[in-house]
Amino acid sequence: MPMPPLVEPVEALSPAERARTARHTSLARLGEIGQRRLAAAHVAVVGAGGLGSPVIFGLAAAGVGTLTVIDDDVVEASNLQRQVLHRLEDVGMSKADSAVRVAADLSPETVVHVRRARLNPDNARELLDGADIVIDGTDTFETREAVAAATEARGVPLVWGTVQEFDAQVTVFWSAPPAGHAPVLLRDLYPSGSVGEVPTCADVGVLGSVCLQVGALMATQAITLLTGIGEPLLGRVLVIDALSARQWEVPLRGSAVSSTRTVAAPSSEIESDAAPSAPPVPTISVEELRERLAAGTDTVVIDVREDAEVADGMIAGARHVPLRALLADPAGVVDGVGTPDRTDTPVVLVCRMGPRAERASRALHAAGIDSAVLGGGMLAWTDAYGPSDLRAGAEIRV
Repeated sequence: MPMPPLVEPVEALSPAERARTARHTSLARLGEIGQRRLAAAHVAVVGAGGLGSPVIFGLAAAGVGTLTVIDDDVVEASNLQRQVLHRLEDVGMSKADSAVRVAADLSPETVVHVRRARLNPDNARELLDGADIVIDGTDTFETREAVAAATEARGVPLVWGTVQEFDAQVTVFWSAPPAGHAPVLLRDLYPSGSVGEVPTCADVGVLGSVCLQVGALMATQAITLLTGIGEPLLGRVLVIDALSARQWEVPLRGSAVSSTRTVAAPSSEIESDAAPSAPPVPTISVEELRERLAAGTDTVVIDVREDAEVADGMIAGARHVPLRALLADPAGVVDGVGTPDRTDTPVVLVCRMGPRAERASRALHAAGIDSAVLGGGMLAWTDAYGPSDLRAGAEIRV
């Protein structure tokens, strides 16, 4: 159902802006008045990374009048694969500063307010002050909850998206939508305290082009809300599976409407957090695993990291099976484990920090193979014992 526009239009566009946005003003449902609404709008973008980059590109090019960009981080070389706002020469510079350059290059009349700060519950309201709409492009759930709480308190819509590996979700949360629309909040999708530790891009990776796709969708959601055209994703979660080129919607009802929460599976973030019915993943400490290996205990250690990661060293005797290969054939990866004469063979899964190993453990569990995850992953192992490839250990037997 369409919603009324969020902002009143400016009186007129400048001749230069009218010429620059001519292909917008010729759109029947947007037109000049819609473009004037964009010129009047103030959008706060939290995070200038993988999602914030295409959002800022899209909104600046669209002619949004004011952008507030909130980010306290600096550009690293590993960001450039997905954070297209930045350039190689920006490494070591503030991410938020890239937004100023992009707006100047694309839309000189767009005003960019840079906030070099990490948003938290104490400063969220101040940082988001004056915004007609907020877009969350952050990558930690703690920050996402702070953003959501601030937008709920102010009654402004929150465009929300998340990307992990090849999967994504996009939706809109709004505590005070127009009459006829039910409120939907972040906690309706993720109840407070339900998420746990969310894997980072460094843990599981992310396909850069999916960030572009999702960021563009988020920018479009903002445009539809600001101008009052189309049907925003309030009450719907768009789920994207990039590898199969599929998109589908899952309805999401606010708790004020229904106590039943619909989970938008199978996003990687939801899989990693595990549904309530999923069994807990057992863990083993680095000390216990080292003792097992030193004693020659019959144990299968599987390292699910990528080739480039294991080049720096593995636990002695471990098998290298990248996560994607294990997920493709969980039962076939561990020869002999789970057969009648080998049901007691312990399997220990290892990744950099733990989230990928947890996902692998759930896949093995579904295939009838019990396993444990090395608590803290290779970071904990190397912190305790030094370079992993120098560790002594008994040969792993299957």
